[in-house]
Amino acid sequence: MVDVERGEGRWWQHRVLLWSIVFFSLVLNPATSEAQKLERWVYVPVNMLVPQEVDRVEQLMKEAAGLGYTHVLITDSKFCRLPDMNQKYFDHVTRIRERAKALQLQLVPAVFPVGYSNDLLSQDVNLAEGLPVRNALFEVRNGIATLVPDPEVALPAFSDRKAWNFIDEGLKADGESLTVTNPKGENCRAVKTVNVSPFRHYHVSVKVRTKDFRGQPQITVLEPKTGRRLTHTNLKVERSQDWSVQHITFNSLDNPSVSVYIGAWGPTGGEMSLADARIEECGLLNVLRRPGAPLVVTTDDAAPRTLEEGVDFDPVRDPRLGSVPYAGEYEVFHESPSITMKGNWPDGTRLRVSWYHPHVVYDGQVCACVTEPGFQELLKRQANDVEKIFPSTDRMMNHDEWRVFGWDETFQKLGRTPGQIAADNVRFCTKHLKSLDGSRRIFVWSDMFDPHHNAVDNYYLVNGDLTGSWEGLSRDTIIMNWNFGVRTESLKFFADRGHKQILAGYYDADANQIRRWLDTVHKQKVNGVIGVMYTTWKQDYSQLREFRDVVDRFEQSPDAGNDQ
Repeated sequence: MVDVERGEGRWWQHRVLLWSIVFFSLVLNPATSEAQKLERWVYVPVNMLVPQEVDRVEQLMKEAAGLGYTHVLITDSKFCRLPDMNQKYFDHVTRIRERAKALQLQLVPAVFPVGYSNDLLSQDVNLAEGLPVRNALFEVRNGIATLVPDPEVALPAFSDRKAWNFIDEGLKADGESLTVTNPKGENCRAVKTVNVSPFRHYHVSVKVRTKDFRGQPQITVLEPKTGRRLTHTNLKVERSQDWSVQHITFNSLDNPSVSVYIGAWGPTGGEMSLADARIEECGLLNVLRRPGAPLVVTTDDAAPRTLEEGVDFDPVRDPRLGSVPYAGEYEVFHESPSITMKGNWPDGTRLRVSWYHPHVVYDGQVCACVTEPGFQELLKRQANDVEKIFPSTDRMMNHDEWRVFGWDETFQKLGRTPGQIAADNVRFCTKHLKSLDGSRRIFVWSDMFDPHHNAVDNYYLVNGDLTGSWEGLSRDTIIMNWNFGVRTESLKFFADRGHKQILAGYYDADANQIRRWLDTVHKQKVNGVIGVMYTTWKQDYSQLREFRDVVDRFEQSPDAGNDQ
């Protein structure tokens, strides 16, 4: 009798265990279950100093909540400048926070801009990542040392067609200028290879005129052997405009020559004219001054002597560094500062000068130097400031498109790869957020930790290999995955590491993009996908409802869609 009772007890224990396994697999595995609704997020950039912006976000939150959205990822450049904000700003924060609470929306503020760092760099513009200039030649005249190009460089006139390689059709010589007429989506470019000195800063300019031009005029500089781009700066050309001088700069890195491309890639209409292309070596343009980016001045003679700043020459700075039109914005080009000597220096005295300068990516992006202790303190300070206005909420880490990295002395002295340093930084950031609140969830963009995306060797102007950056992610860090193009591999990579994921969809394309994401998750049986995010960079929220409907239909019938 006792044995029978014990047997029945074991049978019921097994039934309870079986149902427990089924229940938790349904609840905790959204990739294979319809039992748990996906979190629905909305990406919302805002300037909470502006009353109209606060009104806009309140209305947007009301609409989103009514459609069943659950979370708002909120970004504001002012999160980097909270000590400078007035009471009106904090009143607006309170409004947004209370409105979200009433609507049962969870606000998740973004912190730690280590890729798009301009806003935080406004607190100290010298903390930008720098590219090295080595042993540039300066010469003293009347107590002032200025750059002497070494060697002289020049671009030929466009009228000298034999001097340029016109690699594409569609460029028409017109006296001293080139003209692009009737473009049909084909590249229209001329290229010239010029000799340069390694690790020098160069400036390229060209005059541009446009008439209803549908395309993006560009100056691009490539390494001749590898094809690696040395410049990533967009020109500021209107669709229709009279002649204007456009500028880019680049660092030659270890190259003795570079290929300069001027023209347009894939224009589709209108006219563009180019004239007066020039190249020159830069002086102390945007010179950075911080411990990890030292300025070194030596005499250029048989017995070189290192000069002392403040003793042999006045302190050197570029007053326009990171300040035009306002703090945190870096001009691509302006007049270079000189070196004012102290004491009696004969005219013709030659000096060799080494320093570091930032690189402006696309329309103004500048990356910070995360190995500089001063920037690490800025990161902590920002997290502490945001904690005061959004206490104990989840956090998003803005590690994203980190395009210039790994050149200065603080990095070199560590003897580690960019991937290892990136891992160290995200580990540092996560630890600090947890120290403020150990129970919060922490999210991060996927790209810089994804070997199928940006965590690769020689990404943009990263000095080395970003492989292994993902080792800095704790397993409970949630990935905001936006690698739509290689989504199968990317999703599996993070899932295999044990990370939960949010799918960052829409991306100003169409609402059905999220269905293709979800189809991949379902068909590949990817575990741990807990939500989706309506992600717009153009603040286009016109498809919020359709996006919601697509997700609802997937949850009701995941097998009905077709992965494309």
